[in-house]
Amino acid sequence: MVTRVVVGAHYGLGDWLLQRLTAVVMAVYLVMVGVVLLCNPPSDYLTWKALFAPQWFRVASLIFLLGVFYHAWIGMRDILMDYVKPVAVRLGLEVLVALALIAYACWSITILWRV
Repeated sequence: MVTRVVVGAHYGLGDWLLQRLTAVVMAVYLVMVGVVLLCNPPSDYLTWKALFAPQWFRVASLIFLLGVFYHAWIGMRDILMDYVKPVAVRLGLEVLVALALIAYACWSITILWRV
């Protein structure tokens, strides 16, 4: 009998599902925003500001952006794992990507709640 030895981080299926879930969240948000913009297209800054004034719209936008950032993290991490073989270089690039995505998330939060 052959004994199978499983190695690795074991996060393939879970991340695959989470990437699909974030894609669905992003698609629903984009359809929602598309409908809102088609029904009431903003023409100036005050109209755009009024669009993002309700708390539910800010929360929906934040969920969308966090989904985008997590989706990007999974994709970039998988690309780096597949194509960057030196471990030190891959780790450095993963840290840079993670820091950039965290900075973008913080920046997005300040933008959404500053309006």
